[in-house]
Amino acid sequence: MCGSEQRSYIFDVPRAERIARLNDALRKDGIGGRIVLTQGVRSLAGYDLATLRAALQSYDGFDVDNDPHGERDFSDLEQCGAELLWKIDYFDSTLTWGSPDPADAAGTERVLTVMLAEEY
Repeated sequence: MCGSEQRSYIFDVPRAERIARLNDALRKDGIGGRIVLTQGVRSLAGYDLATLRAALQSYDGFDVDNDPHGERDFSDLEQCGAELLWKIDYFDSTLTWGSPDPADAAGTERVLTVMLAEEY
């Protein structure tokens, strides 16, 4: 995509959908940030990273209750008999402050955290 085509695309896609696509890239492909698992998740009896990754990648249960802003940045899933929550936070490139614009992939470091529901 050339510079002018890219600028046009950015303005043609609603902001929430741009954020959602960036969040999907992290959740599905590990692109654009990092994925963190809490000790509670890693300690589950039967925990398997590949199974958890597959569950995150295939998740498509977004609705108005768990995704009111349309950014696909939070939900729950079940693994090893436990209820897990996952959420995506937006930081600046140094991971010091919040991102000034989560729709800006170049200036935002995404962190997807998977935790036990009781760790939230």
